[in-house]
Amino acid sequence: MTRKEEIIHATLELAAENGMKGVSMSQIADKVGIKAPSLYNHFRSKDEIIREMYRFLREQALAGSKGDAADYSKLMDRSAEEILLSSISAYMGIVSDRNMLRFFKVLYSERSTDPIAASIIVEETERMIQSSKNLFYALAVHGKINDQNIDVAAMTFSLTIHSLIDYRMDMLTAGIADEFGEEDSPVPKNILDFVRWFSYQIGGNQ
Repeated sequence: MTRKEEIIHATLELAAENGMKGVSMSQIADKVGIKAPSLYNHFRSKDEIIREMYRFLREQALAGSKGDAADYSKLMDRSAEEILLSSISAYMGIVSDRNMLRFFKVLYSERSTDPIAASIIVEETERMIQSSKNLFYALAVHGKINDQNIDVAAMTFSLTIHSLIDYRMDMLTAGIADEFGEEDSPVPKNILDFVRWFSYQIGGNQ
């Protein structure tokens, strides 16, 4: 593990306990076991650490997730419902990664008052929207769904999934749920139900 990775993990541990706002650069340095000035040799600010944490944890979660939702050519022999479910399962594998989930729980709790947290959530949502658009256009080209209002359909799909993730995060924070997924699946049941219903609404019966 590099020094930068040590700093990222130390910051995540502190943020999970105290919230991102409750973490100082001196606390991070103490956690890593270095002097505060040495920390600035790696990161110029806490905001820079948080942004790098998002990039690093997302890449780690993506590497550890099963399947490749972006390789649509491998999926087009299936029905639209199966393709959407496969895509969402792959994405939920990223979101429910242990460290990514800890990071998102902190971001979701602070996004209404912290511009950095809000901007990362916006970036993640925009990633989801663009990925959905790419997938929906591929589905339409292969005749898996109707080709009307694809951009609107992708936006509706993405933002509904995003809202259901919000809901699940709140359940985790409230102690109503113990883990992100349900019944040995990384995907909560209400998200599975929505994906099945939505695929039918866009003509996904092929």
